[in-house]
Amino acid sequence: MQLAHSRAVITGGASGLGHAVAQHLVAHGGQVALFDVNEEKGRAVVNELGTAAHFYRTDVTSEDSVTANVAAARDALGGLNFVMNCAGILGAGRVLGREGPMQLATFQTTVMVNLVGSFNVAKAGAALMQANPPGEDGERGVIINTASVAAYEGQIGQAAYSASKGGIVGMTLPMARELARFGIRVVTIAPGIFWTPMVDGMPPQVQQSLAASIPFPSRLGKPEEFAATVAFILGNRYVNGEVIRLDGATRLAPK
Repeated sequence: MQLAHSRAVITGGASGLGHAVAQHLVAHGGQVALFDVNEEKGRAVVNELGTAAHFYRTDVTSEDSVTANVAAARDALGGLNFVMNCAGILGAGRVLGREGPMQLATFQTTVMVNLVGSFNVAKAGAALMQANPPGEDGERGVIINTASVAAYEGQIGQAAYSASKGGIVGMTLPMARELARFGIRVVTIAPGIFWTPMVDGMPPQVQQSLAASIPFPSRLGKPEEFAATVAFILGNRYVNGEVIRLDGATRLAPK
């Protein structure tokens, strides 16, 4: 898929990695619909990106809201051929903490937003993309989900987060196999430690410690590097059913 032809729904598009993807696509001629719960930031990003961007306040865990907004985005963009799932929450907490066992609601909410939300938007997008006219190799669309290296080396306090991201890794291949008959590819990126609003709020010494733990390059990932990986996936139709680690060779320690 050429970036100029992309008509994309991007969840979590108002900040962080999703914002970087939106910037990259628009800079190369694409059009984007940003799904986010933060309306103030969403509107600000649309003003920044111009007429190629639209915003829809969206709770990714709501089936009705997602179905309606994906359809509205397709109409506003003049088509839909790309879904980028970046929305997510950290959901940190120990299974057995100082104040007792983790509240089940914490685990449920993390899985609902990160895993169920990604599935919810992906299947709504696929339902519309299956009707697209086939392009080269019969391609009709692309779905890219965001996991995390915590899906493989979850740290203490990341049981809920790692489970939610591990679920995304686990559904990548079966979803890609199923949607292959419609010409829809499914790929997941598992980023390491990136500069995001969450990291920006950490003390400088913590940021430095995180950077020092990454073998090479010994720094945090840049959102534009994530966006460049998305662009690579869009442009290479043979990348399908795969999870790509993007982490500078880091492996998370237990804590």
